[in-house]
Amino acid sequence: MIDIQWLLAYLLLGSAVGFFAGLLGIGGGTIMVPVLATLFALQGFTPEVIVHLALGTSMASIVLTSLSSMRTHHAHGAVLWPVVWRIAPGIVVGTFGTAFIAAALPAKPLTLFFAVFVVLISMQMLRNARPKPSRQLPGVAMLSLVGVFIGGISALVAIGGGSLSVPFLSWCNVKLQQAIGTSAAIGLPIAVAGALGYLVSGWQFPGLPAYSFGYVYLPAVVFIAICSILTAPLGAKLTHRLPVATLKKLFALLLLLLAGKMLHTVFMP
Repeated sequence: MIDIQWLLAYLLLGSAVGFFAGLLGIGGGTIMVPVLATLFALQGFTPEVIVHLALGTSMASIVLTSLSSMRTHHAHGAVLWPVVWRIAPGIVVGTFGTAFIAAALPAKPLTLFFAVFVVLISMQMLRNARPKPSRQLPGVAMLSLVGVFIGGISALVAIGGGSLSVPFLSWCNVKLQQAIGTSAAIGLPIAVAGALGYLVSGWQFPGLPAYSFGYVYLPAVVFIAICSILTAPLGAKLTHRLPVATLKKLFALLLLLLAGKMLHTVFMP
């Protein structure tokens, strides 16, 4: 049996992930991975699997929230489906394939890559930097290559891809609302392919805790998803009532602290 305190921790994590995703339009992977790594370490999970398990569990947790977000944006007509269909094959190949590469990497290099990525994203949020539209969307072949890149990075850091796809679409002269909506739709194949990749690649790995399916820890997925789906609409409703610009900067600082905590957990257990 799983201690009730850990289930409550997953519920709280899911609540925070959903709220900030709805409020700031930010995927939950950047929060989930460092927190899950810490929780798994505190539960005494095998150190060699902690980071991989955090990445795979985060990916699986994003599936339901991505589906909910995609449906909401589709209802508002903000999803450019032709773009989604053209970029999705590259997304799936890049995400699924890179999950196997991540599974083969030791925990410490994987943690360093995640920390560097979080620092870059945090700096972008602190500066509120947005690329200026300077070109049109490329053809099918180039979109597929972009999809492989976005999917690959997303698999390595367990995100829904919004921090990469929204700037890319904005740079390609797509209106911000449509860039966000299309990114939300792209997030579903990223989450599904990434979760499957981590599940398959870790299926026979020794030392995984009970209730794990490969590098996906089912209890965390279920309890995180339950709360994140409930709190995401609340965050979205408060978008126009709270000082989002200030909150985004505070959130960026929180990400830096979480990345630092994850580095400490992995390098100085």
